[in-house]
Amino acid sequence: MERRIELDQTKLTSFLRMLRETNPPKLLLVFAFGLSLIETATGLIVPLLTKSLVDQLAAATVELTIIAMLFGVFLLQAVSAGLSYFLMSYIGEGIVRAIRKRLWKHVLNLPVSFFDRQQSGEIMSRITQDTSTVKDLITMHLVTFISGVISVVGAVIILFWIDWKMTLIMLISVPLSLVIILPLGNKMYRISLSLQDRMAMFTADLGRVLSEIRLVKAYHAEEKEKQTGYEGINRLFRYGVREAKILAVLSPIITFVIMLVLVILIGYGGVRVASGSLSSGTLVAIILYMFQIVVPFTQMAAFFTSFQKALGATERIQTILSMEGEKLDGKQLVKKTNQDIYIKNVSFSYKEGEPILHDINLHIPKNKTTAIVGPSGSGKTTIFSLLERFYEPNEGAIYFGDEDIRQFDLHAWRQKISYVAQDSPIMTGTIRENICYGLDREATDEEIWQAADFANALEFIEKLPDGLDTYVGERGVTLSGGQRQRIAIARAFIRDPDILLLDEATSHLDSSSESLVQEAIEHLMKKRTTIVIAHRLSTIKNADQIIVLENGVITGKGTHQSLYEGHELYRELTNQQSGLEENLSFGI
Repeated sequence: MERRIELDQTKLTSFLRMLRETNPPKLLLVFAFGLSLIETATGLIVPLLTKSLVDQLAAATVELTIIAMLFGVFLLQAVSAGLSYFLMSYIGEGIVRAIRKRLWKHVLNLPVSFFDRQQSGEIMSRITQDTSTVKDLITMHLVTFISGVISVVGAVIILFWIDWKMTLIMLISVPLSLVIILPLGNKMYRISLSLQDRMAMFTADLGRVLSEIRLVKAYHAEEKEKQTGYEGINRLFRYGVREAKILAVLSPIITFVIMLVLVILIGYGGVRVASGSLSSGTLVAIILYMFQIVVPFTQMAAFFTSFQKALGATERIQTILSMEGEKLDGKQLVKKTNQDIYIKNVSFSYKEGEPILHDINLHIPKNKTTAIVGPSGSGKTTIFSLLERFYEPNEGAIYFGDEDIRQFDLHAWRQKISYVAQDSPIMTGTIRENICYGLDREATDEEIWQAADFANALEFIEKLPDGLDTYVGERGVTLSGGQRQRIAIARAFIRDPDILLLDEATSHLDSSSESLVQEAIEHLMKKRTTIVIAHRLSTIKNADQIIVLENGVITGKGTHQSLYEGHELYRELTNQQSGLEENLSFGI
């Protein structure tokens, strides 16, 4: 029990800290609470005025002052309630906006290793659903809880002043109701938390399938994914039914208790009214105050459920926020250009005990082409990831000239690099947006068209109905593979990088597209430090140096001719490919 209390206190502290960090408008918050208090106070006055009105009606002497006061109180209550709701909604939306901005900024700053472990749909659920849970607590339950407490306390005090006997009869039902409701409320809370987690998992599965819908259809996996989706839907259904079962018990109990108390009050009160010891107006006021006690109690139950959900959501949000992001601000900008790259004593593993690179030492000369070949899993792509600082070496360092690249501002360093992959990603949007993607300045139409021209993309873009403003569909689905590659090369051109990383950008293209892309790549490689992951013999024959990588170890360096004569694996791979057609993949 002590452990549970300690955990709840930790969650509460974390929740309050997160709210403070959003810096909500304090004066506006105080004003909203003030309006809520006015609404509650006027609500407590209404039964007293009603009492006087009923007693006057019974005596056939109605004062217009009472009617005017009652109307004025109703109007004040309505205005204060409306303004309070709007202001709390405004504050809640502002708080959730601040949380979402902070969370989105942090997620974008997290290292690639985080996304290796997490599904995108689950991250989306944290940013959308969990933050909405916090917003619902603030906008829908927080004010009603505080005003409800005041309403209950105020109503009980007034009731004791009006008639203590009737008040005691009413209050006997409270502990009885709590004994029944609290255990069910705790069970409802646990189910609600589980439902949130299941919803996040279901959202993640939907995102996974919909983002790769062509793969699903190409491999006839609709039936498998249908069953997986059905399982997720059925799990949500079961949790929904469990919630409904509890509510099916709670609602009748609450209704029964209210009706029982109401019958007792009316019955007992009616007897006393008949005997003359209680006025009819007083009985009406007591019944109205009863509802002012019962209704807030039901709202408090909803508040505690929502509050526990918000604590759980906060815990998941804080889990992401507590993760260390990339160190964007280095000690210095990258002032030098066209420097040699030195990889010195670099070792790296994605998982402890499973090394990928072993003590790599490599000199990559500036403005030259270095090709890296080797079997699949030998660590070629990992070297690219280390150069882009997606990961940091476990041992050793990478230098640009005589400076460790970890000392550089990360944004400035990545601005010096362009990466063209085998199947370069295209974002949903227009061709213009894709060519300029990530550019830290506004590009002119002339620059964009020139980059498209250099990338041999000019001809097909001019034929499109909207030119540069043509929408390419999700992940560039409306473009062919060769067109997507040329857009990616145009994107690299417009950045004018010092370092070019190529993961055999022509290996998946037909012969006509390949020649256009290859010509564009050769244009792009001029006067740049180029590193190529080589899959084809034609790509690497003219490289200034070729590196052979086996099981994370460099086993050969040299030109095509020297390696062919002196390196057994390289000669074997070369001979194998020489007997195959030109478009066959090499070394993967």
